Amino acid sequence: MIYEKLRTVQTADELLDQAFRRAVRSAMSGSGRVVNIQRAMIQATSDVLSDRLLRIVHDFPNFDELSPFYSELTDIIVGTDRLRMSLSSVHWAGDMVRSLARESLQKAKHDDPVRVRKAYYARISSIVHEVDGNLRFLNDARNKLRKLPDISDVPTIVVAGYPNVGKSSFVRRVTGAKPEIATYPFTTKGIYIGHFTHDGLRYQVVDTPGLLDRPLGDRNEIELQAITALNHVGDVVLLLIDPSEHCGYPLTAQTSMLHEIEKTLTIPVIVAANKCDLADFHGEWEYRISAETGDGVDDVMQRLIEVIDSRSRDLPQQTSEL
Repeated sequence: MIYEKLRTVQTADELLDQAFRRAVRSAMSGSGRVVNIQRAMIQATSDVLSDRLLRIVHDFPNFDELSPFYSELTDIIVGTDRLRMSLSSVHWAGDMVRSLARESLQKAKHDDPVRVRKAYYARISSIVHEVDGNLRFLNDARNKLRKLPDISDVPTIVVAGYPNVGKSSFVRRVTGAKPEIATYPFTTKGIYIGHFTHDGLRYQVVDTPGLLDRPLGDRNEIELQAITALNHVGDVVLLLIDPSEHCGYPLTAQTSMLHEIEKTLTIPVIVAANKCDLADFHGEWEYRISAETGDGVDDVMQRLIEVIDSRSRDLPQQTSEL
């Protein structure tokens, strides 16, 4: 995942402490005239501090190159504009540390080298502390963004429905393995991600407890935006209904959720009534399935794949000029 390997962003004091420690080691290992020792300390401090600051900037991805799904989630969670501003400020600080070092290295040849080095330390300390708020924000953003789920860029089925209607059982049934679990940073539950192959193509099934498992009217703005972001990764929604109401929710509430999802998401929605193996299953449904026994699952999967294939054919084809 694009954010998974982001390193911890240190505070201003931590960065300065590392840089000054390196400078002391450089001075202790060196010999010769005072001016050479002081210049070596300036150079060592600059190397460590500027490298650390600029590495923070380079660790983050180019936001213009993010997929629409991750771009929208990034903006929802931490704010892309604020991220850009903070990274720009840290980049400025790194450049200033280097620029002031070059200036101080020249001054140390002619002026009191100890005084020049101390003045350099004071100036860069002020600069790095000036961006300490940006550093702390970037580390907080890093901690949140690393929790984003790893959604592959493959045809994707989003599974929706109230809790206990059999969503995770369905994902396990069609993927043939225990799904991976990842978390959104603004939900308390993990999402379940599974994969299967059909006719040589890899498909993805995503169950989103904590997002699509209760009325949209109960959602806050961030959750609603996250649900909208699913338009970028999902090709079709499978809404599971439990007509037996063993899930603990009345059928009227479940069908109301169907209408809300259809109005909110722009991707197609297929409805399947689960738990057809139970005695009190009732109603007329186009797709009657049992995620526990497998009854009817192949039929609904075939329909989902057909919808995905149809959407793929309808997308504008990219052409290249020879």
